[in-house]
Amino acid sequence: MIDIGANLAHESFADDLDAVLERAGAAGVEQIIVTGSCMDSSRQALALATRHPGHLFATAGLHPHHASEYGAEHQVLFGELLGNPLVVAGGECGLDYFRDLSPRADQRRAFEAQLQLAIAAGKPVFLHQRDAHADFLPILREYRPQLVNAVVHCFTDTAEAMAEYLALDCHIGITGWICDERRGAQLLEAAAQIPAQRLMIETDSPYLLPRNIRPRPKHRRNEPAYLPYVVEQLAAATGRSVQAIRQSSSATAKAFFRLPDRLSPA
Repeated sequence: MIDIGANLAHESFADDLDAVLERAGAAGVEQIIVTGSCMDSSRQALALATRHPGHLFATAGLHPHHASEYGAEHQVLFGELLGNPLVVAGGECGLDYFRDLSPRADQRRAFEAQLQLAIAAGKPVFLHQRDAHADFLPILREYRPQLVNAVVHCFTDTAEAMAEYLALDCHIGITGWICDERRGAQLLEAAAQIPAQRLMIETDSPYLLPRNIRPRPKHRRNEPAYLPYVVEQLAAATGRSVQAIRQSSSATAKAFFRLPDRLSPA
């Protein structure tokens, strides 16, 4: 399996990352894309990918929560990072109107700037959208013809929104949100419409600990080793086998991020 979104630069992994990676490997997670969501985490994501060649890769971008900070220094740094072959996508970038931690105009400005960087670098984009579909879709529609590829990461929206992203030839990233019986019921139903060649899986660690883990862990930190629980729930939602989802999502992620087929030693 390939975890296409794990925030391994998060401080919660500072003391035991090697053990986290060992558990991931034991659970069948062969490769992980480490999410960059600000300048520091994007640098750290690349540093981790450099230390674990063939196993870890990185993205570089600014989360919409921090969009008000976006400036020339971000544009320069992200442009440089996207030139590194271990940085396989631009982002995490997009719009978040659920928390509105940055003014919406700033979010749209930072989003478009990062789409332009990804186009210039010839890299796909790792996208964030929450409660912002009405503004997000027109921006994505404008830039999509120039983008190499795009994945709507941690999808939590409606079946109608999903259909519109699929119509733009986007990929969909599914997280432990689908394992949450309190708020994931809508996603559980919508997941069946995702074509196998457009579906990728992710943990969004340390967030979104799957609620179908048994026995339930005493802690709340998610990690890549829990990716099989996302696959298990997807299998139930789509009627596909666990093995089929593992194989198809891995093949899709390898093609999307242009990952090597053979793994280098850790």
